[in-house]
Amino acid sequence: MDFEASYKKVEALTNPRNVTIVGASDRPGNWALRAWRNLQRYDFPGQIFLINPKRDEIMGTKCYPDFAALPEPPDHILAVIPASAVPSTLDEAAKAGARSATVFSSGFGEAFDEAGAILGKQLREVIARTGLGVSGPNCMGNVCKPAKFVTLTEDRPLNMTPGEVALVGQSGGVMIFINHALEERGMSARYLITSGNEAGLQVADYIAFFAKDPALKVIITYVEAVADLEKFKAACRFARDAGKAVIAVKLGQSEEGRKAALAHTGSLAGTVAAFDAVAAEIGLIRADTLDDAVELTELLAHTGAPSGRRLGAVTLSGAYRGLLLDAAERNGLTFPKLAPKTVTKLEKVLGVGSLISNPIDGGFGVLQSADTYRACIDAMQEDPNIDMVLLQEAIPREPGSARGEAYIKLVDAYVAAGAAKPISFVTLTSHGQTEHSRTLRHGVPHVSFLQEANKALRAIASAARRSEADELARGAAGAGKSATLPAIAQEILAQARAATGTFALDEVRSKDLLAAYGVPMAREVVASSAREAVAAATRIGYPVVLKAVSADLLHKSDVGAVQLNLSDERAVETAWARIEANLVAHKFAGKLDGMLVSEMVKGGLELVMGLHRDPEMGLIAMAGTGGVLLEIIKDVAFCVPPITREKALDLIGRTHVARLAGGYRGSDALDLDALAKALTGLGQLAIDLADVIESVDVNPFLLRAQGGVALDGLVVLRGLAG
Repeated sequence: MDFEASYKKVEALTNPRNVTIVGASDRPGNWALRAWRNLQRYDFPGQIFLINPKRDEIMGTKCYPDFAALPEPPDHILAVIPASAVPSTLDEAAKAGARSATVFSSGFGEAFDEAGAILGKQLREVIARTGLGVSGPNCMGNVCKPAKFVTLTEDRPLNMTPGEVALVGQSGGVMIFINHALEERGMSARYLITSGNEAGLQVADYIAFFAKDPALKVIITYVEAVADLEKFKAACRFARDAGKAVIAVKLGQSEEGRKAALAHTGSLAGTVAAFDAVAAEIGLIRADTLDDAVELTELLAHTGAPSGRRLGAVTLSGAYRGLLLDAAERNGLTFPKLAPKTVTKLEKVLGVGSLISNPIDGGFGVLQSADTYRACIDAMQEDPNIDMVLLQEAIPREPGSARGEAYIKLVDAYVAAGAAKPISFVTLTSHGQTEHSRTLRHGVPHVSFLQEANKALRAIASAARRSEADELARGAAGAGKSATLPAIAQEILAQARAATGTFALDEVRSKDLLAAYGVPMAREVVASSAREAVAAATRIGYPVVLKAVSADLLHKSDVGAVQLNLSDERAVETAWARIEANLVAHKFAGKLDGMLVSEMVKGGLELVMGLHRDPEMGLIAMAGTGGVLLEIIKDVAFCVPPITREKALDLIGRTHVARLAGGYRGSDALDLDALAKALTGLGQLAIDLADVIESVDVNPFLLRAQGGVALDGLVVLRGLAG
C-alpha cells in the first residue's frame, strides 16, 4: 500500500507554516484559549491568527472576521466551533490555502444521534474532496516537538525534548496519561497525536508517517476501533520493516469494554482475541494495560527484544531469585540450567563449591568487585542456553549510591561496546523516579530499567512472542488461493454470490466442503427413511450415530436430534422415531433433508477448530480443546489464515492440547501431524472462500494416536448479492 499521500497530509499536520484558530475565545477553560497559550508557551515559530467575527481582539491579539481577511493564507486550522459549522469552515479554509486542520468539536455521530451522523458524513465528504490532513473530530490537539507545535489542551507543563517514542490514539486522555508515565520514567515522546473519531487521518496514517522518522524507535497507539483493517495492517508492517516497534492498547477485552468503545467512537470494537491474531501477523504487540505499554517501551526503546524465551539473571537476593522464577513460569519464560562451561567459569570467579544455578544469587559474592560482576555477566553472555540477561538493580534516586551508579555505567558501556545478548536491569518493585534518577538514566541509554519481576517478565514475554509470530507470519507470506478450487467450493461460491444475508449449509454439505480441503471425516451415509438408515448402518458397521440433517437445525443436540451408540437394527429404528418425535416436541418447522448415519468413533481427544469473521478484524482461525465444555474451558488459540504447518503447531502449542497430545501421564501420544494437516486445510478454505465464509465450526475433531476425524461440522456463509 502506498502511503505517500497520507504522509504528505500528516507532514502538513505536524509541521505547519502558520496556525489559524477558528472560534478563538478568552473564556476561562475554553480549549481554543488553552491551545493558543500552548502554542505561545512552547515557542511555535510561525504566525498564529485568531478568527472570531464578533471580536476585534482577544487578550491583546487582533481577531479577523474570516480567512479572506488574514494577512497570509492559512495553513493549519484549529476548529473550536459548533459541529454544524465545521464542514463549511474546512471547505472555506481549503479554498483559502489550508493544508491541514485539527477539529476539537464533537457532535458528528459518536452519540448515535441522526443529526450528528449526517454532519459526520458531510465532514468526511469535505475532507475527502479537499484533501486536508485532519485530526479529529472530537480530539484534544497534538504535540509535535520537532516543529515546536503544541495544540494539546493540557495545562500541565510538557517535557519538550524530542524523544524516541511517538504516541497516537483515539483517546486524548489516554495519550496524556501515557505521556506522563513515560516522562516519569525518564523517557520523552517525540509526537503525541490525538486522532479522535478519525473522520480524516487514521491511526494507520500516523503509524506510516512515524515509520519514516529515523529518530523514532517505538510507536504507542491506543485503539478503540480499526476503521480500515487493510490500511492498518499495511502501516504496521511498514513500521515493522523500518525497525520500529508498535505497541497497542486495545479497548474491547471485555464485553463491557466493547460497549464502551461502541458508545465512545460510534464504531464496533472487535474481540481482543481476534485483534491479537492480526497483531501477530503484522509485528504489533498488544499491551494489556497502560503500565504494560510503558514497560514494553522501556524495554524496546533501550534494549530491544530477545531472540528467545531463555533468561539468565544475576540477583542480589535469594528471595528475588524466587520471584523471578515464579514470574518466568507465569509468563512462559524459562531460566534454563547453565551450560557446564558456564558453571566452570563461574566457579573460577565465585569459588569452587559455590551452589551455582540460574539465576545466580548475589550472596555468592557477585558484587565483591567490579571485575567479578563483569565476569558473571560475561559468563551469562557466552552461555548458549541463554537469550537475555537480567541484572537486579534500581536507578539510585539520590546521590550516595556510588557502587550502584558505577555498576550501571559499567553495564551501559559493556552493551555499547557490542554485547551479544540483550541486557536489562530489573527492580524488586515498581517505584517513582526523581530528577537525579532521570538524569542518571539519560546518561545510560543502552540498557533498560524494568520494574517489578512479573511486570518486567510479562514485557519480555510479549516482545519474545512478537519475534516468534513475525517469523511464522513471514513463513506464510507466499500462500495464496488454490490454482483450481475444488468443485464443491466452486458450487458454494456461486451459491453465495447469488444469495443475500447469512445462511448455513446442512451438515452433509458442510462436511463435504471440509473434506475437500483435507479435514478427515467419519464414514457416513444420508438416509431418507428408517429402512435406508438400517441398511446404511449395516454397511458401515455397528455401533452407529443417527443425526437429523437440516440447514435450519444448527444445534441438533439441543433438540434431541442426535442419537448415539446405536448397536443394532432395532436401535436405529427406535432412534429414528425418537428424533422425529423430539423435533415435533420442539416445534421444529424447518426443512428436514433426511438423517445421517455415521460410524460411532470412540477414543481420542476432543478438539475444536474453526473460522470466525470478526466484525472488525476479519476472518480468524481457531483451535483448541473441544467438546461440550468448550465455552466454559475456553482453552483455544487464534491465528490469521493462511496456516502453514508451523503456524498450526504454534496455534496448538498455545493451548493445553499440545501437552495432552504429547502423552500426558502415561497416555499414548496423539497424531499432531494429522491435526496440523487438518488445520492447514482449514486455512486454505479460508483463503479460497475468504469473501463468503462467515464461520466454520468443527466440534469435536477427535484426535487419535493415528490420524483424526471430524465428527461434526457446520459452515455458515454470507451472501454477496445484497
